[in-house]
Amino acid sequence: MCRRWVSESLSGGRPGDPRLAMPPAGHQRPLFPQPGCADPGSERRGRPVSSGPCGRCRAGGMAEAQQSRMQEAIDSMVQGLERENIRKMQGNMFRCSADCCENDTASMQQVHHCIERCHAPLAQAQAVVTKELERFQDRLARCTMHCNDKAKDSLDSGRKEQQVKQQLESCVTKCVDDHVHLIPSMTKKMKETLAAIAQ
Repeated sequence: MCRRWVSESLSGGRPGDPRLAMPPAGHQRPLFPQPGCADPGSERRGRPVSSGPCGRCRAGGMAEAQQSRMQEAIDSMVQGLERENIRKMQGNMFRCSADCCENDTASMQQVHHCIERCHAPLAQAQAVVTKELERFQDRLARCTMHCNDKAKDSLDSGRKEQQVKQQLESCVTKCVDDHVHLIPSMTKKMKETLAAIAQ
């Protein structure tokens, strides 16, 4: 049983187990809305995604550069959390689970429950990080969607496309600036939560 547990843990966990690793850097869902002006959830709510006027005035390379900048900031944060917090918790989990396997007097069920208890802190930490990242990305998506909405309104009111493009670029840049500034406080909050879980 313990040999199987080691194999399953190294390969990402057996079916039904909480994930044991940090979200892979660079593999979060997109930080910015996809082309068009619709609400990111509009497809799920049955409304078509717009590819109309706002699609013509998207910031293009500017938006991609801002997305890359934001993604790099988030990747750096995730890697720091993994290195300073999660990695230690993984080591504790493996050592704890190895101790469970060393108990020659325990039944198979007792060893199983012991290992599950060892997994719990890391699974809880994973849930905390995932929830905070999703909340952050949802907030950023709402900000950039507001930029798209304002750009579409400007086009509808007759402003020139080049002016609207500049407006959109400025708005998206401000969204990124504002959210990059939130990362240190979000990181501090997560580190405090992870430290409390690890105790």
